[in-house]
Amino acid sequence: MGWSSPVELRHLRYFAAVAAHGSFNRAANNLHLTQPALSRQVKDLEAELGVPLFVRGQNAVTLTDAGELFYEEARDLLARADQAIQRVRGEARNEILRVGYAPSLTTGIMPGALEKFQTATPRVRIELADLAPREMTELAKEGRLDLLIAPAGFESAVSGFQWIELRRMSVVLVMLATHPLAKLKKIAPARLLDLPLVGLGRENFPEYVPRMRAILKPFGVVPRFVALVNDGVSALFAALEANNHATVLADGIACVMPRSLVTRPFSPALPDVAVKMGLPAVRPNPHAETFARLLRAEAERVRRRDPVRS
Repeated sequence: MGWSSPVELRHLRYFAAVAAHGSFNRAANNLHLTQPALSRQVKDLEAELGVPLFVRGQNAVTLTDAGELFYEEARDLLARADQAIQRVRGEARNEILRVGYAPSLTTGIMPGALEKFQTATPRVRIELADLAPREMTELAKEGRLDLLIAPAGFESAVSGFQWIELRRMSVVLVMLATHPLAKLKKIAPARLLDLPLVGLGRENFPEYVPRMRAILKPFGVVPRFVALVNDGVSALFAALEANNHATVLADGIACVMPRSLVTRPFSPALPDVAVKMGLPAVRPNPHAETFARLLRAEAERVRRRDPVRS
């Protein structure tokens, strides 16, 4: 049965939440509704509009063409409504979620999680800070970060945080396209014996060298670092280009590399790098918990789509 009244904002919010999460169950949990109640509200909306908005699958839903169009319009309407409410109430957009991370660790998952989060919580502004581990440690200790995304091994540097695994990433060799090893499709770990490598320095990346030594040890390789760079991956890339050396990094680094560099996987594969998320153990920001759940959902979606890379 359709409504006898026009579409209401709350029904637009229900629809937008389902579209953003791709699931009635997840949207219902976020909205603090039961799944059947949410499903009824969306069916009423479809009846009122006279078109189906979703294709319902066993474990997920996708938008129809009409649903895609309506989603764009609904988001604009909801955003304008929230702005009007804030102006009437005299409220500033002062809810902030502060995230410290490295882009290479969230490649393929950050955009989707951001879109879903902003749709579900339009009044919260996310501040993303691309930080070296040392910088992340300092800001976390000062209480200036609500969520940390860092490689495993970083946990002991930040007390008072609880950690969960976000994803695992493959380890690759990075080098100039003109490097002698770039002609190979896969790199045997033994090829790293006596190979000049550039790494990340201990001051800002204390976990890097110990991790590289640990993952190469089973292959009888002790990495020969001819330079350690503390100024981040941009400086690392410059060192590779200047000296035609190589480095070992997680494969997500490809998203931020200059075009002059290439990556090659190892065969046999080196152990994956575990990426973890940390939240304050006491009174974590509830928005950080929501964003962490969305990031994990995106990571699982990517893993299922491309299990070899994930």
